[in-house]
Amino acid sequence: MTDTGGASATTSGTTGGATNGNRTNDEVWIVGATGRVGRRVAARLAARGLTVVPVGRSRERMAAAGAEAGLPADAKVVVADSAERIAEEVVRGRPRVVVNTMGDYATTAPLIARACMSGGGHYVDQANDVGAVEGLLALHDEAERAGSVLVTGAGFGVLATEAVVAKLCEERPAPHRVRVDSVASVAVEAGALGTALATGIVDALVAGGRRYENGRAVPARLGAEPRRLAFPDGTSAKSAGVASGELVAAHAVSAAPYVTATSSLAPTNPLLRALLPLLGRLLTVPALRRRAVARLGRVTAKAAPRPREHSWGHAVVEWADGTRREGWLRAGEGMDFTTEVTVTVTELLAGGAGAPGAWTPAAALGADLATTAGGTFVLD
Repeated sequence: MTDTGGASATTSGTTGGATNGNRTNDEVWIVGATGRVGRRVAARLAARGLTVVPVGRSRERMAAAGAEAGLPADAKVVVADSAERIAEEVVRGRPRVVVNTMGDYATTAPLIARACMSGGGHYVDQANDVGAVEGLLALHDEAERAGSVLVTGAGFGVLATEAVVAKLCEERPAPHRVRVDSVASVAVEAGALGTALATGIVDALVAGGRRYENGRAVPARLGAEPRRLAFPDGTSAKSAGVASGELVAAHAVSAAPYVTATSSLAPTNPLLRALLPLLGRLLTVPALRRRAVARLGRVTAKAAPRPREHSWGHAVVEWADGTRREGWLRAGEGMDFTTEVTVTVTELLAGGAGAPGAWTPAAALGADLATTAGGTFVLD
């Protein structure tokens, strides 16, 4: 295998929102600026000279987030207590780019993205569940007409595997079968899990598993086909089948009729895997879902270092003629990589990169976006 890295992200065209009659200003709004990713994104964008505006429920917390990001004491903040109110403020304020880190993307992303499109602005989030990713991609035609670029899955989740598939399929016909595996190595921050993460966990349980057969998405058992992955650096980790944004992106970028996805976050314990279908059905009851999200969001985690030095995105691509290619993306701590992906995408969109439409990250800005964000390809 060979390592490749350090290339610049490519672009798919030129956006219309930044130049269409100067409809937008030069601001980058960070929704959820007090969260782990939101704080880091705000600080790094501010350090790169962009005009950052924290957005959230509490003026005091937004001001504190701004101070942590290095913003002046009198810097602008936007106070709004719901996705609907945030969307109203976006319509009025017309920022150049809105970065959504508040979670519950299946609900919040369409509202905020459409608000961005009303003024030709652009939108970025870190969604990685099937419903949210597919929901944003469904806005493609609207975004084209508005001259807006919408990017979903701008993080380790989605890009780390999508970029490998794109690399392996370069200058090749559509493959017959693709498998992707996502294994993030994440340091745990002390504190409550929070609503965004809790919502993602509960929704994954409700969604169950999924795969593509003959080009169609079909249900599968969550935690199916557990396996132990051996990484190029000699370490290993378990993963199992899951319905995820990685699955959607791998299918879109490869056009393969058969696609599966696994994640190290999916359960591999046999007893737990056996109980998951029942638990998923129970959580379809709205009252039980709300209670589960609330309780899980209040769970307090202890600080813990990342379990491995590297995070890994992996793909195996097979063609009908028997050709098989395999590749990896090596990254650092998973949340750091997610932050860099979001920052890089946001900076590119603010500068006019990308073609109007709704995209996953590599589809919008090229597979080398992963190396610009700090990853390294290890390709067969």
